[in-house]
Amino acid sequence: MQRLTPYQTGLWLAEYIDIRCQLCRICRSSPYPELHQNTLDSESSSDRLVQATSTQTVASHKRRHQLSQHFSTGLLCAACHHSVVWLPKPFTVDIAAGITLSIQAATYYDYPIRQAIRTFKHDEDMTKLPLLLHVLRQLPRPHGCHAGNSVIVAMPTTNQRLVKRGFDPVSILSAQLSKHWQIPLWRGVERVDDAISQQGLTRAERLTNLDNAFALIQPPSVKRLLLFDDVATTGASLCSGIINLDSA
Repeated sequence: MQRLTPYQTGLWLAEYIDIRCQLCRICRSSPYPELHQNTLDSESSSDRLVQATSTQTVASHKRRHQLSQHFSTGLLCAACHHSVVWLPKPFTVDIAAGITLSIQAATYYDYPIRQAIRTFKHDEDMTKLPLLLHVLRQLPRPHGCHAGNSVIVAMPTTNQRLVKRGFDPVSILSAQLSKHWQIPLWRGVERVDDAISQQGLTRAERLTNLDNAFALIQPPSVKRLLLFDDVATTGASLCSGIINLDSA
């Protein structure tokens, strides 16, 4: 049996043991509707045995429903889940003449997701990972894509940044997306530059900053490449990645 890493153990505990919402920290299971008690008062004594049997059956269904609900409600309570705008309209970026790249985000880069991503990336705060896992699960698998014709390409980082951070946040998130979509990861691309951070740059500066930033290690075995990054601001990183893949 493969040994779980500490963060994988934390995810398992958050999903199956800790029933609190990963955002508001209140119990995420919504209460089961209370049974109507008025009928008991109006029942005749001859119906009490039937009622008792019916109550036991309802109680059994209630327990099964609560157990099923506990394992399927996700990592946020209903109130917190519905407070976030999911799946904004996809936007496109130009790759070449007449060719565009469509980008689908799980949600907007806004509170509270923005704070969760920042502390996860820059402070290595693994307590935010369950919330980000819930975000990833809102992404529907692209139409027509499956394990036989597609791979997920996680945007790679430089060795310098990997040493500085001590971990690769995009790699961790993409592994969870791979499980969600049941599509394998493909690591045939590497980052070959030491470009400055993309934060604070304009789109033109971002594209220039990423010139020749990626290299193809091996050709992909499938035709559909699903590029994944943690944040898409202008789409420059994804655009540069697909350009380098195409030119290679």
